[in-house]
Amino acid sequence: MTDKVIELKGLEKSFGENSVLKGINLSVEKGDVLSIIGASGSGKSTMLRCINLLETPTKGQILYHGKDITAGDLSLSKYRAKVGMVFQSFNLFNNMTALENCIIGQVSVLKRSRKDAKEVAMKYLEKVGMAPYIEARPSQLSGGQKQRVAIARALSMEPEVLLFDEPTSALDPQMVGEVLEVMRKLAKEGLTMIVVTHEMAFARDVSSHVVFMADGVICEEGKPKDIFENPQNPRTRDFLSRFLER
Repeated sequence: MTDKVIELKGLEKSFGENSVLKGINLSVEKGDVLSIIGASGSGKSTMLRCINLLETPTKGQILYHGKDITAGDLSLSKYRAKVGMVFQSFNLFNNMTALENCIIGQVSVLKRSRKDAKEVAMKYLEKVGMAPYIEARPSQLSGGQKQRVAIARALSMEPEVLLFDEPTSALDPQMVGEVLEVMRKLAKEGLTMIVVTHEMAFARDVSSHVVFMADGVICEEGKPKDIFENPQNPRTRDFLSRFLER
């Protein structure tokens, strides 16, 4: 029996008259690294925000281990501790040090003692190479460093699934590599990840599964090798043509 951690069934999202997601069906199993690719405006980030309930779906179901999280009977903070999110704009608390950013959620949501929370925070700050900067505030860090702190903060909650919403899009080119390297390591360690990304090499080389979206629908999905070497849908071929030429 497969262990589906997240499952989307007939997921739709509209903003007024604008239909952004149109009947998305998708499942993510334990240990999957799912990359979602597609042009801007195709609905990728909206789908991710629905999974984390930052947006309320208009229709359809989001199942976490078979339980419909849209039914309204779950603790949102506890669910988000299990299904964490890393944002493109970091979303760190500017008035707190890197270490405090990684402690606060553990204490307030998981009810860990500060001592235990600090130990966990240090473990993950070390993991992403940010241990020398624990006393720095976000304003003192580069974009790549901020994003690594944001990843450490999400990991400190010890989630089962980590959602990444274009985690490198706000970074200078020279900082993209350091964040992708952290993500590669997490993938190797078996963390279940759903990644909305424009980094095609990452999607091709690190993912276990790739989804191509356009106009709010999944046009094609499959193994990275199949999607990148032999896309079947003309829209996938067109989208990947510039990358494939390189």
